[in-house]
Amino acid sequence: MSDFELARRNMVESQVRTNNVTDRRLIAAMLEIPRERFVAPTIRELAYIDEDVPFAESGPGRHRWLMEPMPFARLVQLAGVRPEDLVLDVGCGTGYSTAVLARLGESAVGLECEAELAARADQLLIELGIGNAAVLTGELSAGCPRQAPFDVIVLEGAVEVVPEALLRQLRDGGRLVAPVMHGPIGKATLFTKSGGEISSRVDFDINVQPLPGFRKAVEFVF
Repeated sequence: MSDFELARRNMVESQVRTNNVTDRRLIAAMLEIPRERFVAPTIRELAYIDEDVPFAESGPGRHRWLMEPMPFARLVQLAGVRPEDLVLDVGCGTGYSTAVLARLGESAVGLECEAELAARADQLLIELGIGNAAVLTGELSAGCPRQAPFDVIVLEGAVEVVPEALLRQLRDGGRLVAPVMHGPIGKATLFTKSGGEISSRVDFDINVQPLPGFRKAVEFVF
């Protein structure tokens, strides 16, 4: 067993299983996907720590983050991805989250706003033989209306607001999960579409790095 394989197993056993993650398919996916491949070679030894990790030390990806394993696993479990689901992965970075979601659903679409990260994600998915996933480049808050509707949408970072544009891209019965900021505190929130109406519920506290493009509009008081 390689050092990275051991680190991957330890991550699952000490960070994921011990924190109310019981979805066997998700656990299997996180044991399979080589998380270290999705960060720069110079910081691969950090890939399995219990913190958010930048995709790169410098240049493209330096200000974007691979979500910490435990909150990522709990957020994905909250979405309840089924084998027949089409999943949109918003803010996929270099594609680790898309790779995991592709293992759980029928197919996954990664959306990334930084072209360099999207290109790297596409290449990694090809190298790992993940044929049921693709990565598109575009504004994160706009989603992918041409590929909609989606059964599941996952936001890979903290947001101040979930745009209506994304909620409209849910299929009836679809779920969107996001770390939504309530002041300084993030709340993992499940949005569900039923009969054309959106309901939401908060599930657990979550502290992760923000996604770009999801700030609340400034309100002026006169």
